[in-house]
Amino acid sequence: MKLRRLTAASATAAALFGVTAAAFPAAAQAAPLPLPALTSKALTGTALTARYQANDQAIGRDARAAKPAAGPVSDCLTLASPTCYTPLQFRTAYGIQPLINRGITGKGETVVLPEEAAWRGEPLLSDIRQDLAKFDSLFGLPAPDFRVNTSLAPGAQPYLANVEYLLDVEAVHAMAPGAAIRVILIPDSGPAESTSQVLTGFAPALRLAPSLGSVVSLSYGAAESCFTRKQTGALHSALQFDQKRHVTVAVSSGDDGAAGNPCAGDTPLAARVANEPSSDPLVLSVGGTSLAASHATGAYTGETAWNRTGTGCTPAGVDSDDFNLYCASGGGFSDDFTRPGYQEHVPGIGARRGLPDVSADADFETGLALAGIVGGKFLIAPGGGTSLAAPVWAAIVALADQYAGRHLGFINPAIYAIGRSSQYHRAFHDITTGNNTITIGKVKVKGFSASRGWDPVTGWGSPDAQVLIPLLARYAAR
Repeated sequence: MKLRRLTAASATAAALFGVTAAAFPAAAQAAPLPLPALTSKALTGTALTARYQANDQAIGRDARAAKPAAGPVSDCLTLASPTCYTPLQFRTAYGIQPLINRGITGKGETVVLPEEAAWRGEPLLSDIRQDLAKFDSLFGLPAPDFRVNTSLAPGAQPYLANVEYLLDVEAVHAMAPGAAIRVILIPDSGPAESTSQVLTGFAPALRLAPSLGSVVSLSYGAAESCFTRKQTGALHSALQFDQKRHVTVAVSSGDDGAAGNPCAGDTPLAARVANEPSSDPLVLSVGGTSLAASHATGAYTGETAWNRTGTGCTPAGVDSDDFNLYCASGGGFSDDFTRPGYQEHVPGIGARRGLPDVSADADFETGLALAGIVGGKFLIAPGGGTSLAAPVWAAIVALADQYAGRHLGFINPAIYAIGRSSQYHRAFHDITTGNNTITIGKVKVKGFSASRGWDPVTGWGSPDAQVLIPLLARYAAR
């Protein structure tokens, strides 16, 4: 989760692929084209279209500049101690594979992914069609029903992917290989994003989503304090629009622990702050864990709250001096939203909306193996961050929709009913170790600890889908 894309800085972009941007050809990191100055007035109409066409023609030339290597130059699966799991291992750990074996693959369902279009000069770009072809070939997956909607970003190149775009698409496809995927590209705001620019793009995307699919995964956001009341209201209104149309919206809780994602720049706010839109009661807020499973069979062995702040946060091959060293599950309590009805009578939740609701693996050292031809280099490397956990949960909801034979829509009341039931410990892995305390400079932001049942670090925990999905179909309101 981020206000900026994970790819807005080269070191941060490299984090998902375990390499430094310096390893790539200069063509992949060319100097940006001159762009109109960013002002409070958004570009519209002909000017916006011309900007995108000029940008994307140049970006496309850069992305195609180098032919990909025949074999991977980096492979997290073949290390002496692997730092990632194959899709099959990942599905096995979370109880998804037994459903896949029964034909519950997401067939007939569609997951919608709002993504920012690539900006000129952004590092580590790829062609998502080539990435998916490599991914499917490596892991025996069927080619997805995949389309891109550019109506909100006229002139944008639909298949030019930054790392966030690649991560979201492959995570959904790996967990729900039969589900269709629809990407909605929104106008990029370049490296100098502001919260209002992000909100301007995502609110319309959320309103467009019901015409394309029944599940949305969103991995963007910032501290609640970054948003004006009007902006918060506009985003909430778009989420109400989705709720009324039986669309489930999964949102990452953030990667900066109990601190808020920054409003701008790279340094989190040095205080306990919940992130928006993850704090909105109408979303399924998804936190992060560190998964332990067998690298031979995928059998689940354990999990803890994700917190690798400091040098332990840095993926292999990334210079820790250049990397944002805050990697912990976002979570806490909202200042903007009171406790929703579905959170009543849950120990540990007071008068405010608590988050996250659920969680899944977000650790770069234990992530899902992704495949990409990035900057002309073929890589197999771990995805991570709550940007991985959110699309994993979106895919699980797509499986649940197929199982139920209907769109389950707003599932939070069902999630909490299951959490309070006698089936809880069969449907979820209850995460009881770890915390989301981080230190920013000399300031320690004391977070929360994982504990039995719901907690403001991992929510109810991670899924055992073979038990959870039938329960969701039963508990979700018709």
